Amino acid sequence: MIIRSMIRAGCPRGSLSRSVRIVNRTGRASRQYSSGNTASMPSSAPQSQASMLATITTDLDKIAPRFELQPDQIRIIKTPAEFYDTLKDRILKAQSRIYLSTLYIGRKEHDLISTIRTALQQNPNLKVSFLTDALRGTRETPKASCASLLAPLISEFGDRVEVRLFHTPNLTGLRKRLIPKRINEGWGLQHMKLYGIDDEVIISGANLSTDYFTNRQDRYHLFSSADLTAYFAKMHSGVCALSYDVQPSDSQAGYTMSWPSSNPAPSPLESPKSFRAAASKHLSHLLTPANRPSSPSKTSPPSSTHIYPVMSLVPLLQTSTELPALTTLLTSLSKPPFHPSSWTFTAGYFNMTPSFRRLLLSTRPASGTVLTAHPWANGFFGSKGVSGMLPDAYTHLSKMFLRKVRYEGLDSSIQIKEWKRGKVGEKDGWTYHAKGLWVTFPSASAAERQDGVEDDPSITVVGSSNYTKRSYELDLEANVIIATSDAGLRKRMGEEVKWLSEYATRVDESEFEKPDRKVSVGVKLSMWLVRVLGGAL
Repeated sequence: MIIRSMIRAGCPRGSLSRSVRIVNRTGRASRQYSSGNTASMPSSAPQSQASMLATITTDLDKIAPRFELQPDQIRIIKTPAEFYDTLKDRILKAQSRIYLSTLYIGRKEHDLISTIRTALQQNPNLKVSFLTDALRGTRETPKASCASLLAPLISEFGDRVEVRLFHTPNLTGLRKRLIPKRINEGWGLQHMKLYGIDDEVIISGANLSTDYFTNRQDRYHLFSSADLTAYFAKMHSGVCALSYDVQPSDSQAGYTMSWPSSNPAPSPLESPKSFRAAASKHLSHLLTPANRPSSPSKTSPPSSTHIYPVMSLVPLLQTSTELPALTTLLTSLSKPPFHPSSWTFTAGYFNMTPSFRRLLLSTRPASGTVLTAHPWANGFFGSKGVSGMLPDAYTHLSKMFLRKVRYEGLDSSIQIKEWKRGKVGEKDGWTYHAKGLWVTFPSASAAERQDGVEDDPSITVVGSSNYTKRSYELDLEANVIIATSDAGLRKRMGEEVKWLSEYATRVDESEFEKPDRKVSVGVKLSMWLVRVLGGAL
């Protein structure tokens, strides 16, 4: 019984069920998509890559706003150091605005804060807004914390600096008082990673702390688009208005946290139900396709690349766009002309919901790869307490996934690769935190094969989501879907998969039978207990 409950631990009630609500242009649920297995169907006449992509984007147009970019407006960043250098470079050149949405900023990130301080000193017109999570951002209080690190900027620059802390409405009352700080984030977080500077925005899964700047591998895409950056600025500001305000203080903590009367909702700690209702009214309109920018001018070159922001704000809204968009995409892959496509899926914390797993398996791909962290590359490896059990928990879930792959007869086409670069806590040890999806359509013609990009993806998803219960029921997530027919961008997307796979090795079920990979009953029991209490990994 315990093991069965644990296996279900990642499954949100109602998420990715047999049918999923889709938001139409007016915000009403309008279409349903089955997530069940699709029987093999005879292939129809071959279609070109461009034609197949158009079919997908037509469906996505009904779910999320579309932004048309040129391929050279997208830069795929490779390493943590390059990410940090790019971020600091853009901050120092900022002219009007900086907005940083992240889970937390490391309490010792004085170099980053110094860079922001310099930018504020150099340009009196610059304004900076920080959005982090209230639980993670204050966890170390009264010792140094994310909140105490940021508060002095307000003392120096006044209302040119805003610091907001989002608090989940899922953790209140007795539950909040009883659950230890080390694990209370399992009940919901501000998890978006949006780093906007003037008319550029970096979409990532990386937080802002030393490991993410040095030895924790993630994904980072820089978009040079005024329209897209402005869209995410609205999302950032919308959540800021539903968050606590931080001000500097002479107290031991170094800051105060209050709920402004100007917020359009009551505090989530005082009235969670009213908070959700007001938050839904405040944010839901931002997710609709109507938020796409006006049509490009006739002098603009035709765009080969479409960007769809897809969000998961289910703690605040009755529906969101990430889950419907991915359901639409993966369901399409199980049918002609998209079948059999190929895909690579990655998540540092491998805990996809059972329904998301069913969607992946139902595509019956020509080739499918799951790329995840080896326990030695898990950020929780060696941690004290319950969090130290998480690497073993993800190991168990990987084993269950391979068992299901074998049961479905897909073990010749779907594989798991574990990423390992040294060992956490030892010299030159890295962790793996990347997440996302790449999709490559089947080649339709000899001409396309001659282009040399038949094995490169036409679609990728990048952002903060881990595709888990937390992503679809508890956390705030921000992602984009990139859909392109441009050969150069497709090649760069394919290269991203290759360099992320550089330190990855294929594993099979026998790997998890080794003594050092066995999962204890205590780990399984802890996973079950977290679920019973309403949390998630």
